[in-house]
Amino acid sequence: MMALPDIEAQLSYAYLHAVASHAGIACQEATRSLDNAGVDATLHLIKNFGPTAKLTEISLHIQLKATVQPPTRQAGGLSYFLRETAHYDRLRSDSALPPRLLAVLFLPPNHPEWLTHSPDQLVLSRAAYWVSLLDAPPSTNTSGQTIYLPETQPLSPAGLHDLFRRVAHQERLRYEH
Repeated sequence: MMALPDIEAQLSYAYLHAVASHAGIACQEATRSLDNAGVDATLHLIKNFGPTAKLTEISLHIQLKATVQPPTRQAGGLSYFLRETAHYDRLRSDSALPPRLLAVLFLPPNHPEWLTHSPDQLVLSRAAYWVSLLDAPPSTNTSGQTIYLPETQPLSPAGLHDLFRRVAHQERLRYEH
């Protein structure tokens, strides 16, 4: 049987795949070499976002995390402690294309509440949010960094379409906390 942290990680993949699929966005699990570089999945969408959009074919790299730790709400953001400063630095770097984003699935503290199933529905409890760490300040902590994921950036079908619209218009996705 898998350990609970491994189940959390697998549920974060399942969540991303389900939401992206529902939104009509291709989602591919990363290869081992990309996983070693902090990329867990790639999202890809070909769509015309109107006459002012600069891009019609967009890919985004996603690093996935899941946690049972209840977040602290601060200024419209949900706290998450990202272990390993190297991951933080990789995500805040502006030298990578496609852009790298962090997505965190916040699960209930009790394992039996994570997923429920009936003949009528399959329910994964709680939600995930995404954040760009571009322009985030350097960390002064060697073990990791607390970041805040905006509650206005849900990892939902509508949230993903808004994210891709922003990228299509070449909006710089910045960390603003």
